[in-house]
Amino acid sequence: MRLAAWALTAAALAGCATAPPGAVPAASSDTLAGRMTVQVEATPTTQPRSVTATFDLQGTPQQGRLDMSTPLGTVLAQARWAPGRVALVTSQGETRFASLDELTREVLGESVPVAALFDWLRGRPWPGAPSTSSAAGEPGFQQLGWAVSLARFDEGWISARRDMAPKVTVRAKLDRP
Repeated sequence: MRLAAWALTAAALAGCATAPPGAVPAASSDTLAGRMTVQVEATPTTQPRSVTATFDLQGTPQQGRLDMSTPLGTVLAQARWAPGRVALVTSQGETRFASLDELTREVLGESVPVAALFDWLRGRPWPGAPSTSSAAGEPGFQQLGWAVSLARFDEGWISARRDMAPKVTVRAKLDRP
């Protein structure tokens, strides 16, 4: 079930999707919203993949949702998770997964650390894993095998790059209220 354009950049799936019952956070944190691009470089056995979409990330790593849409507002996909439940809802229906890692691996072909994104998009390391400062005094840090750049954070830009093959780059431009 590869979406030609997802998850952060997931392809024109028509129609609207609805949230699975019980998967929307009861007490959610602030919504993070903006535009996101995910690029996965080619390998000897796979083609490169790139997806761009608007996103709304709400909740916590334990219970939340990630909505991905086209710039015109057409819903591409809605990921919902709660303890014991991870689901991806598209116009083609709902697909359940064992974890957020499994969901992103299925959609993008590579795992993206959604739990860490909650903190990375706020310009800080995720407390669930060790991190180190970026080399040469650049704003940012390294965590979970990703280099997170905060060089343009004051403008709302965050970039995370995993250099392990296949290389994956996630770029986000946050909407500011």
